[in-house]
Amino acid sequence: MVSIEEFSVRGRLADTGEGITADELQLAARNHGLPLESLRYDVTPPGLHYVLVHYDIPATNAGDWRLELGGCVEEPVSFGLTGLRAMGRRTIRVTLECAGNGRAALQPRPISQPWLSEAVGTAEWTGVLLSDLLRQAGIREDAVDVVFTGADRGVERGVVQDYQRGMSITEAIDSGAIVAWEMNGGPLPPQHGYPLRLVVPGWYGMASVKWLRSIELIDHEFDGFQNAVAYRIRKDADDPGTAVTRIEPRALLVPPGFPDFMSRHRFVAAGPVPLFGRAWSGWAPIERVEVSTDAGVNWHEATLDAVGNDELAWRAFAYDWEATPGEHVLTVRAYDASGREQPIEADWNRGGFANNTAQRITVLVT
Repeated sequence: MVSIEEFSVRGRLADTGEGITADELQLAARNHGLPLESLRYDVTPPGLHYVLVHYDIPATNAGDWRLELGGCVEEPVSFGLTGLRAMGRRTIRVTLECAGNGRAALQPRPISQPWLSEAVGTAEWTGVLLSDLLRQAGIREDAVDVVFTGADRGVERGVVQDYQRGMSITEAIDSGAIVAWEMNGGPLPPQHGYPLRLVVPGWYGMASVKWLRSIELIDHEFDGFQNAVAYRIRKDADDPGTAVTRIEPRALLVPPGFPDFMSRHRFVAAGPVPLFGRAWSGWAPIERVEVSTDAGVNWHEATLDAVGNDELAWRAFAYDWEATPGEHVLTVRAYDASGREQPIEADWNRGGFANNTAQRITVLVT
């Protein structure tokens, strides 16, 4: 008999020259990235926002949904959506990015969801502050970590599990995380966590647990699969690695002109070409964006829009390019106020996480 572990697809690296596998294609068909032309929207429409569903979208009902909060608390609490809404509303604009964004461009390629650069989106999420919920239950002195459990269940590398993520009490409170029931002013779409989800500003998307059904405070560091095994930056299979946490700085251009259907190479006419894009970081506000129109030989500072109220949401930038005939490679890179800068080539890691290699767009100027 085949065991669950043997039947489960294990994490591995693609062989030299190996194309996208059927398993990866299946994942890519279920999930989707942001069409880069949609960077024109300050707030991403829900249908264009990137989606990653680890297991299945569960069948949920807002009418009888309960959020259980327990563990190392003074008094366990159970919330229905009516009770949560009665605690008040807070709306925050948050840029979410998948931790595996850019994975498919790595060599050797980690076998997983084959993202290029489009696994990002910015939405306005409405809900209640996580810190308010924790304080209502009362945080005991022995509490160390907070564990968030979603309603989606599956298998990874032989481990049967509900999707769970943990973070420290300090991280949970200081992050400004909310438990949200609305996206862009409407109920959460099923694929975005209806009826209730966690949204953690500044952190890669794996921290923002969807279909949230329980919050548990524990007296030790959480060692569940998604923290201790899955989302780790490793150089090799035996490396214990470091945790994937906050979003590294990244800038993306709206591709100019019009595209070739297959290659997505762009075509523009010679003369003034306005370039526009978005930049973000989970560590600090974006401070500078640079644009190159000659594959990184020369760099020019872009003009940044003013910083909004939500400092970790993306920031628009623009640059006026005087395009001359011939083939050009456009490249952008971002710098944040913490001193972090986007590399031209990010360091490789086995999971393909936090890969913020600079975007390159091939343009033929006619």
